[in-house]
Amino acid sequence: MTELAPPPQGTGCASCIEAGGWWWHLRRCVECGFIGCCDSSPARHAREHAMAHGHAVMTSFEPDEDWFWDFEREAGARPVPLSPPLSRPLDQPCPGPAGSVPDDWESLVR
Repeated sequence: MTELAPPPQGTGCASCIEAGGWWWHLRRCVECGFIGCCDSSPARHAREHAMAHGHAVMTSFEPDEDWFWDFEREAGARPVPLSPPLSRPLDQPCPGPAGSVPDDWESLVR
């Protein structure tokens, strides 16, 4: 039996929520389950996590996306089996979180 990557630590970027920020898309660390915001988001917490903790491989935490990325190599990564859930809840807005996204968010995405 193949071991599954740890389950996600939440449904949104905890670092953005803590700071009162917002995200565009979410990424999931396959090593620890951390959920961070993508490189197009203002804070880029997924990349920050990868660099700070040496957890280079992330996967999309968006519905209907199943790709993996290696931040160390700056290239696609081999898929690994994931514990559910595989994405943020379908009723969770994107960008998010609800109530924190500025009206001009489109001009702020990288």
